[in-house]
Amino acid sequence: MSMSMAASHAASKRLKDAIFGASAACREAAEKYGADKVTNATMGVMMADDGTLASIPTMERVFRSLSIEDYVSYAPISGLPAYLDAVIDLTFADSRPEGYFGSIATAGGTGAIHHAIANYAERGDAVLTSDWFWGTYNVICNECGTHLENFTLFDANHAFNHKSFEESVTSILGKQDSLLIILNTPAHNPTGFSLSEKDWDGVLSVLTAFAAKGKKISLLVDIAYIDYAGEKNEARRFMKKFGNLSENILVMFAFSMSKGYTAYGQRTGALVAVSKDKAVIEEFKEINKYTSRATWSNINRGAMTLLTRIQQDKATLAQFEKERADFYRMIQARGNLFMKEAKECGLNALPYMGGFFLAVPSKNPQAVCDKLYDDLIFAVPLKLGVRIAACSVSAAKMKGVAAKVLAAQQAVEG
Repeated sequence: MSMSMAASHAASKRLKDAIFGASAACREAAEKYGADKVTNATMGVMMADDGTLASIPTMERVFRSLSIEDYVSYAPISGLPAYLDAVIDLTFADSRPEGYFGSIATAGGTGAIHHAIANYAERGDAVLTSDWFWGTYNVICNECGTHLENFTLFDANHAFNHKSFEESVTSILGKQDSLLIILNTPAHNPTGFSLSEKDWDGVLSVLTAFAAKGKKISLLVDIAYIDYAGEKNEARRFMKKFGNLSENILVMFAFSMSKGYTAYGQRTGALVAVSKDKAVIEEFKEINKYTSRATWSNINRGAMTLLTRIQQDKATLAQFEKERADFYRMIQARGNLFMKEAKECGLNALPYMGGFFLAVPSKNPQAVCDKLYDDLIFAVPLKLGVRIAACSVSAAKMKGVAAKVLAAQQAVEG
C-alpha cells in the first residue's frame, strides 16, 4: 500500500469529470480528422457558427477599455459596492419581490453555490436537488461535509414531478431540522427545462407548509443560464413569488457572469439573497464575507468593474443586451432544430425551453456516446443520459444529430 501524506478526510479525493474527458476525446479527433469533420457537443461555452469562441462585442470593448488599476487592484472582500447593487438589480430586473436584499461577490456561479452549501447546510445533513443535475453540486457538498440527495425531476409526461419533490422534502425533514434545496432554473443544466409559475406555486406550497412546522428552509435558485431563457422580465417573473415568505425561508440566487457576459475565465459571480427579515440578511452578509476571506479573499476587480460600467451607461447597456439577445436566438434556434428532428425521428428527448444544453435519457449513456464517436459526434455521458451542448454546435452541424443519437441508442441498447 502506497504512503499517503494527506489528511484522512482528503486522501480519497479524486475528481472524475465526464465533461472534460469527452472534450479531450473531441480534441484528439479534431486533430486527426479536421475540426470541420467533428461535431463538438461537449463544450459549455458559446461557439459561433464558424467554430470560434463567441464573445459579446460590447463586453469585449468595455473590458479592453479599463485601466490597469481596474485590472490589478484589490477589491473589498464582499465585492465592489456598485457591483453588489448591480447584481441585485440584474437578478430580479422588473420582478423584485418584497423584502430585504443582500449580495456578495463570488468566484463565478460555482463560488455562489459553494457559499450557500458551506453556510446553509448543516455538516452531515442532506442537500436536495433534482436527479438531472450539474455534477459539481455533488463535489461541493462532499467538500463541505454534506451529502447530495435527489428527487425525480420529470414525471411520466416530462412535466415537473411535484410528487417526488414533496416526498423527498418530507423524507429529509423527517430526519433533520433544516434543509438547503438547489433548483437550477430557468434553462436548467443539463436539460434546458424551466419550472413554470404553476410549478413554483407547488414548490413554495411545500416549503411554506414545513416552515410553518418550525423547519428552516434555504432555497438556492441557480440562475447561471437565465439570460438565455427568454425575454428578460418574462424569464424572471416567478421571482415576485419570493416576497413576504415565512421568516424561516431564505431564498438565494447563484448569479454568474460566465454565460451572461461570456466572461467564463474571469470567474466572477455573486450570491444574492432575499428575506422578509432584515436580521437574516445582515447575517447573510457577515457569514459569507467570512467564508470569502477564508476561501479566496477577494474577487476579480476588473470583471466587477466591467459589469458596473455596462450597467451604468444606458446606451452601452442597450447595445450589450441587443448583442446578447442575438446570441440567445442563435442558441435557441439550434436547440429547437434538435428538438424538431427528435420529434420527427422518435427520439425521446427531454423538454428543451432554453439555455446552453439539452438532454436525452439513456440506459447506457457512456456506450451511446462511444457509439456517436463513429460519426465524429462528441457528447457528454451523464448518469441518466446524454447531454448535447446547443451552445457549441452550429445549426449546420446540429442538423441530423438527433437521428444519429437515436441510431446510437438502438445500436447499443437494442
